[in-house]
Parts: sequence; C-alpha cells; structure tokens
Amino acid sequence: MRRRLVALLATLLALAAGSLGAEIVVVRDDAGTEHRLSAPPQRIVSMLPSLTEMVWEAGAGARLVGVDRYSDWPPQLAGLPRLGGLDDAQIEAIAALAPDLVLASVSSRAMERLQALGFRVVRLRSETHEDVRRTLELVGRLLGQPDAGPRAWVRVQREIEAAAARVPASLRGASVYFEIGGGPYAAGTSSFVGQTLARLGLVNVVPPELGPFPKLNPEFVVRASPQVVMGAQRDLEKLAQRPGWGGIAAVRQGWLCGFDSPHYEMLIRPGPRLGEAASRLADCLQRLPRPQAGSR
Repeated sequence: MRRRLVALLATLLALAAGSLGAEIVVVRDDAGTEHRLSAPPQRIVSMLPSLTEMVWEAGAGARLVGVDRYSDWPPQLAGLPRLGGLDDAQIEAIAALAPDLVLASVSSRAMERLQALGFRVVRLRSETHEDVRRTLELVGRLLGQPDAGPRAWVRVQREIEAAAARVPASLRGASVYFEIGGGPYAAGTSSFVGQTLARLGLVNVVPPELGPFPKLNPEFVVRASPQVVMGAQRDLEKLAQRPGWGGIAAVRQGWLCGFDSPHYEMLIRPGPRLGEAASRLADCLQRLPRPQAGSR
C-alpha cells in the first residue's frame, strides 16, 4: 500500500512540475478578449470555413469535433457534426460536444451565448491579406503549433508570386470586377480578394473607400465597364440578361472568369488556400481570348 501511495505521489508531483513548466499562451482575439491557455485545446469547434481550414493547416484536424455547415474542405471533414452558420449557430449542439475551444467570426452574435455558458470562444476577422497572416499565426499558437502559421504564409506568398508570373502581359493593367454571391456585392480593392487581384496585375473598378466587400448599384458596374469580370459560373452565364450589362467591355469581349462552386468557394475564403486561389485566377486569365484592337 505504501509503495502505491509513494508512486501516486510521485506521479502527481511530476504532473504538477510539468504543468508549472508549461508555457502559458496568451492571445487577444478581434473582439478584444484576452485568452490564456495553459495547454493546447483538444476538442475544437470551428464555425467558419476559413478557420476550419486553418486548423487543418496547423495539423490539428483530428481535434475538430464539429464544424459549421459550410466547411467542406478537406473531404476528411465530411463525417463531423454540422452546427449551423454565422447567424443560426446551434448553441445546444455545440455545448453538448464540450469543446475547449470554439473558433468563430467576430460578426457572429450567436457566440455571445456560448461565452455566457462559460465556453472559450475566440472570435476572428479575416478581410485582408494581413488579417489572414495574423490569424494563421494566432490559430497556430492556440493549437500549440507556433511555426505552422508563418510556414503557411511563406507558402501562400510563393504561390501568389508564381501565379502572377503566369498572367499574360496583355492583361496586366486590365480593369476587373469580382462579383460576390451573384451581386450586388463585390470584392473591393481593400479585401483579400482585391489584394490578390492587384498582385496579379489587375486594377479593381471598386475604389478602396467603398470598403472590402461593398454593396453596389448595378449601374455602377455598367458605368465602370470592367474589362474582366469574375465570379461564380452560374451567375456569369446570365450577365448579358441584366439591363445594360451587354455593353460592358468584359461581356462584349468574352473576358469572363466563371468558377464552379468548389473553386468559387475557395476564392472567397480568407484561409491557407489563398495561393491556390491565385493560381486558379491565373489559369482563367491565361484562357481568355486575346484583346481586340482598340478594346483597351
């Protein structure tokens, strides 16, 4: 009996010593809340596709116990519980999973209920390239993988540079309109999508003062007459049917970059696949017909 007690005491002392030696990770999320973690979380719920992809990028996909309804990459996530979306998060279902970390958008008001129940909710914003870099690093630190974020960002930058090198010279400086969700929203100059387009040598028709993802009057786009239009394939197939849009330069010339749903969703997610998204954009630009005389 005495030997057992001594062994138990030794084990407890060893655990205590390890706990005292563990580094406390302190982060502040984009809602202004400070989080102190003495150990990496083991049960994670992600309520935003881009954050889900960041968890996977950090090598912590096995720790995910639930995700939002739109998280569809990588395919290995298919069997996880689906817990609603930005405005209709299933609070009871999330609580039942007993997560020790919930990752969510800063704009999700539903997360306040989870916080009130005592759950750790880290709320993040990713509207620009800088936001994505910072969020990648923060998620990596939270998960006990501090090198994962910087490593992913270096890869993203390398992939964007490679994509930019493949853009035809004839399209450098061309004006572009990137439509979000079939309109009337667009990716503005200051958004992560707009910044990628700029890296590819395109000029956004949406000025930075309108914000990252502004709601536009359709007449604004008609007047701007962009030379390239990008968006979901299902929406671009109907552009000529919109009043006045048949006269837009991109529609006349056939300079349309339409993407199927999986690739379009990747393009509008501020996550670790930004570089792959840039490559898809470059692929489409390479396939566009050559400019007609006087069209630029």
